[in-house]
Formats: sequence, C-alpha cells, structure tokens
Amino acid sequence: MAGTSFTVTRHNGRADKNGQAYSVKHNDRSFNLENADHIDERRTSQNIYWDCMQGLHDPRSDQIYETFEDVEKEFYRLFYQESVAAQNKRNEERRHPERNKTTDWLLTDRRTCPEESILQIGNIDGAVDGGVLAQIANAFFTEMEKRYGEHLHFLDWSLHMDEGTPHIHERHVFDCDDGYGHRKPQQEKALELLGVPLPDPDKPASKRNNRKVTFDKIARELFLDICENHQVYVQREPTTGSRRYLEKQDYIIAKQKALLEQQTQELAAAKAELKETTLRLEDVDALIDEVSAIAYDKAVDVVTDTARKEVLNISVDQLDKHAAWLDSPERKADAKTRHYAIQQLGAVKKHIVNAVAKLSLHLMEILRKPDVKQAAMKEIQKQAKPSVLAMLRKKKEEATQQGDVRKSEKDNEKKKQQDMEL
Repeated sequence: MAGTSFTVTRHNGRADKNGQAYSVKHNDRSFNLENADHIDERRTSQNIYWDCMQGLHDPRSDQIYETFEDVEKEFYRLFYQESVAAQNKRNEERRHPERNKTTDWLLTDRRTCPEESILQIGNIDGAVDGGVLAQIANAFFTEMEKRYGEHLHFLDWSLHMDEGTPHIHERHVFDCDDGYGHRKPQQEKALELLGVPLPDPDKPASKRNNRKVTFDKIARELFLDICENHQVYVQREPTTGSRRYLEKQDYIIAKQKALLEQQTQELAAAKAELKETTLRLEDVDALIDEVSAIAYDKAVDVVTDTARKEVLNISVDQLDKHAAWLDSPERKADAKTRHYAIQQLGAVKKHIVNAVAKLSLHLMEILRKPDVKQAAMKEIQKQAKPSVLAMLRKKKEEATQQGDVRKSEKDNEKKKQQDMEL
C-alpha cells in the first residue's frame, strides 16, 4: 500500500438530534434489510461480528446471545445492577420511588448509554481491504483495553463489507465507582481517574473543554500509529466540514450512495453480458481457482467459529453451574458473600470470553497466511477439478440434447404448416 495515503475516519456519537440513543440493530443487521437500499444483502455474509460475551461469531448460527442488544443488556445487568438497586433503595428511603431506574434505562439514556465509533480507512475512491481493517482495528482495541481497560469496556463491534466502503461500528462504555462501592456508567469521572487531562487545564471543565476531547485525540493518534505499523499510510490531519455533524445513518449513506449507484450500473451490465455468454471448458481452471479461494475462506470461518463456540460453551457452562451452586439456598455462606462471588464469576466470564475471542482471531490470521492458504487451495483444486469437469460435460450434453429436441419440434411444426398450405 506504499505510495497511497488514505484518509481516516473516527466518528463518535451516542444519540441522534432528538436525543434518542443510537440503535445497535444496524450494526449486527438484526432488522429487515429490505428497508435498507444502501446495503447489498449478497455481501452481508462477509461481515464480521464480535461481542464481549461471545467473541467472534456468525449471527446466523446458534449462540448464547442472539443479538448485540442482548449482549449489551446482559453486560449492563452484570456490571451495573448493584448500583441501580442501591440507588433505588435510597430513593425509597427518601420517599421518591418514582426516581427508580433499571439497567435497561441506563442502556437507553443518552448520558449512560454506550458510545459508538465508526472506523474507516479510505473512502469510495479507494479504501483498505476489509481483512486489513479488521486486523488494525483489533490491534487498536487491544491496546486501548490494555491502557484504559480499568474504566473502558468494549461491548461489540462489526465490520461491514456489504456497504460501499469497508468500515467498523464499535460500541463501548466508560464506568467507575458511583461513590457507594458499585460500578456505574460515568464517562468524565472515569476519564479523570484514567489520568486524561482537560484540553486547557487552566480553565474549568465545559462543553468544549472536557476530558473526552483529549481522549478522542489520543485515540485517533494511536489508531493512526497502528495503521502505519501495518504499512497503511494515512493522512494524519483530520478532515473538516459539515460531514462530521451528520447523523449516524446520514453519515453512512452519504459516504456509500455514490459507490452503490456505480455498483448498480456495473451489475446491470454484468447481467446483460451473462445472457450472451456460456461457460467454456477452458475456463474451468480460473473457475476452480476462484471457488477454491471462497471455499477455503468459508472453511476457515467455520473451523474457527466452531472451535470458539465449543471452548466458550464448556467454559461458560461450568461458570454458570458454579454460580447456580453458590446461589442455592443450602449454601452456608451469607448472602452478601455469595452475591460477591457470583459477581466475580461474571467478571471471570468476560475475561474468558475475551481470551477465547483473541485466540480465535489469531487462529484465523494463521490460517489465512498466504503460504498456508496457497497450499490448502492446491489440494482443494486437485480434488475438485475432475468432478467439475464431469459436471460441465454433463450439462453441456444436456444443453445440446435439449437444443436438438427444440430444433426437431420447430422443424416438425414448420412442416405441418407447409402441408396445410398445400
């Protein structure tokens, strides 16, 4: 990629102009795609999905949590239920039960809901490969968690390959002690505890002078450094203009619309050409090369996903069984001790899931190394070619026979008409 300098986009937000928290349904495609004309459903299977409970996964397969929304609800319940319950109790003691909240409320309120970032390298005129973007993003998330993981939690991310330009949607939450010994989503306080300074320390905190401004600048510089470490050369100066103020969906559609129109025109031309051409036997080698590459990539996805789910299911099942054992009435430990132990098991579950996810991604990277992939593809081609040739010959013979039958029927019809005229 030397010689090419890409623009880099890192767009953050929590809620739309009406104050409604962004929906996570767009990110894992858990909605009716027929209503989204900027999404190419034929390429949706190429998307990559990750969440903090299950790691990398295929949303079409069986899993513990079916959607990102389910994952986020469970995370908020595990981490913030104690804070909510304690605050509700104080509300009732003060005779204000109407102030009581739930963890689901925290998840949808613009002050405590997850923040979403869009990561993109390039634009409709040229962008990095989706696989490269995934590797860079994973390295970025890992380093951010290493530096700030005490108060920053990545909840889920998705790589979208079914829109005009590959890009990633990532959601995270900042939290810290609520003053009563429980965790609670609190961005500015969490950043202060992480040592992130105000842009101008000599002035009081304000809408423009807050620690999140500094944090975003640090995060952007780190992302750019990681891009260059992966031999992806980028423009370090951020672009300015009205685009950064667009709403989430407008932002996505505006960047993809032009390329989608171009792809639509190319698809129409390809369909017209397809009607006039037939597959020739001499094209078989090229066909098998293409099919082998697709088959291998899909096999890698299946193998890594199966391995991840097996390890994850066994680990999570054992933790859940132990948590149930601790919570059973016959345990002699007091309720507070048992509740604390169960909460710690929830935290252990998160760490196990993250470790399995990283191992799965590492395994996928190894299996997709050029030398490993090339050796596997040669074996696939060797096994597949005889079968493909036989199938093509059979189809060609059937087409020839059908053509002969149609010609014979047409000749007979023509002869009948001639006989009638005589």
